[in-house]
Amino acid sequence: MMKNLLCTICLLLAGILTAQSSFTETDAIYIIDTFFDGFHQGDTVVMKSVMAPDMKMQTAFSTPTGAHMVSNGNAEDFINAIANRPANQLWDEKLLDYSVQIDGNLAHVWTPYEFYVNGNFSHCGANAFTLAKMDNGWRIIHIIDSRRKVSCKQ
Repeated sequence: MMKNLLCTICLLLAGILTAQSSFTETDAIYIIDTFFDGFHQGDTVVMKSVMAPDMKMQTAFSTPTGAHMVSNGNAEDFINAIANRPANQLWDEKLLDYSVQIDGNLAHVWTPYEFYVNGNFSHCGANAFTLAKMDNGWRIIHIIDSRRKVSCKQ
């Protein structure tokens, strides 16, 4: 009897621990939403809570002459821009959808978006977030976005 009870308790604990260690689409979306909550509020502490310390940033775009480019950004410069944004300047990045893929300790989240400054359309594109499980939890390790002013579904 005691042996059966002990086995049952062990099985329940194993199930709970396994459930707690699995990362879901909802978890991935929560990380992205947390990042953007901080972005919209100008709260860099909230943003950094889901960012890897050495997060990489890039932008894929086309120049006015038609050249296709990828620029490398700096996460610290981005954080400083958020922290120093004028109080009267409202940045609103509207995420239109989420597409999430997860494999073990790696996840990818694709989010088409429209970007507005003080209510005026600025540009559109898509964000591609790479998340990884680290010792301190799941973090955004890479963001690449596209930006264009035409061919947007407004």
